[in-house]
Amino acid sequence: MKYSINKSFLLGLLVTFFSCTDLAEEPVGLLAPEAFFNTASDVQTVIMGTYADIASEQFYGRKLVLSLQLRSDMCDIGDRNTPARRQQVNDFNMDSNNGMITAFWPRAYRIIGTANAAIAGADIVGTEDEAVMVLKAEATFIRAFVYYHLVRVFGDIPYIDFTIANPDDVKDIAKTPEAEVYQRIIADLEFAKANLVDAHSSGARSRATAGTAASYLASVHLTLGNDQQAYDEAKFVIDNKDRFGYGLMEDFAELYDGFNADGLAEHIFMVDFAAGLNGTSSQGTDWMGPITGIRSVFLPNTNAGWSVSVPAFTVFETWDDRDYRKEVSFIDSAFADAELTQPIGYEEFAPNHGSPRPHIGKYFRLAGNHRGDSGQSDNNYSAFRYAEILLIAAEAAINLGRNDEAAGYINQIRARARNWNGTMTDFPPDVTVAEDLTQVVREERRLELAFEYKRWYDIKRWQIGSEVFTGANSLEPHDNFDASRDYFFPLPQDELDRNANLLPQNPGY
Repeated sequence: MKYSINKSFLLGLLVTFFSCTDLAEEPVGLLAPEAFFNTASDVQTVIMGTYADIASEQFYGRKLVLSLQLRSDMCDIGDRNTPARRQQVNDFNMDSNNGMITAFWPRAYRIIGTANAAIAGADIVGTEDEAVMVLKAEATFIRAFVYYHLVRVFGDIPYIDFTIANPDDVKDIAKTPEAEVYQRIIADLEFAKANLVDAHSSGARSRATAGTAASYLASVHLTLGNDQQAYDEAKFVIDNKDRFGYGLMEDFAELYDGFNADGLAEHIFMVDFAAGLNGTSSQGTDWMGPITGIRSVFLPNTNAGWSVSVPAFTVFETWDDRDYRKEVSFIDSAFADAELTQPIGYEEFAPNHGSPRPHIGKYFRLAGNHRGDSGQSDNNYSAFRYAEILLIAAEAAINLGRNDEAAGYINQIRARARNWNGTMTDFPPDVTVAEDLTQVVREERRLELAFEYKRWYDIKRWQIGSEVFTGANSLEPHDNFDASRDYFFPLPQDELDRNANLLPQNPGY
């Protein structure tokens, strides 16, 4: 819940001296863990600092997630007056000085550094205390969560699993091979699964549990092509959904209502923002609402947004109107005036800003309390939800030849999609085993998880970039997509300049 996380912002910020802004930069202050950690409460304080930094502008508030969203074939740049760094990510012409990566890379390592401090602190306090062991497992999950993003974006990366007490400890660090990073992520998640609680007493879905760790294990194994392990972990979550309190929300729209989005059963792990509660280093700062919102128009709960990340029109045009998820995922009508007396269609959106098309509705329509344009919002961003674990189970089952079971998982999601705000419809129909289930589950992921920062990872995982960006049926054509280069982002040039051991640069940059 919002209070349980955000009440610790100020305390959490105290621990940022444990982590470097970048890998070789001297921290503002240094303090040995032995001088700070005395109780389980001290360890929890540091963990809250990691959650605060995950919910920051540089990470889940904009820089990382916007990069993932724009890199997919679902979103394009709307207003081309937006800074070039965003356009470069979208247009596959970024370089190693791109301002998106030079923002989220150091924030990622800052979170990792703070998680490492919490792990060390737990060992100092003593993990024979069960509560301390749970906290160590929580910090270990957070480390795995961040590395899972970094390794998919960059490939080989520096892997740091110790507290940085002296910048000299990492100034010459080399990259760890991608395959080894994945194995360390798996080890961390297995430890977290074995030692985390099933649920937090506060009911918070923004703190990791054993179910969260198992879900991420399923995702990691699916990414690596370990179908049996992916299936086993996903099936574990499904079989224990009552133990963890998981389930699909009855109404798809409930997932995107910032006024009432705490403690939702479908959230396996979510990133929690609270309007007006911000740290001194962009913690709690959420700009994805306005980034995806509509310039120069009004809705009942918000005024104008920025029209930056806008769906490719073909995404809207090819999505069946009978699908309630389309209704929820897009905004295709609004008002030209703040009094809401002049209704307009999407062809009049963002006048003078080149974005006359439907916009994303998930983060702009109902952002809860916010500053007016859905920025600094109450949005809860789903990092992992129960629908995805069903889709992972389905995909792994298909790969293992268990098509009947896979169809059952997909049909649970389709059944929910037939609930149109309380009115039951007959679309989408149940899938049958006679269909090409591989293509069905891929399409189901694209629609069910639309704009939720998953699609780029799927494109990379399935190695379908050339097809979706240069093929005849491309939703967002980019003829310059280069499979030998574009599945990875470039390593930040400032890091390479400081440490030659991080060379070579990723191919093509």
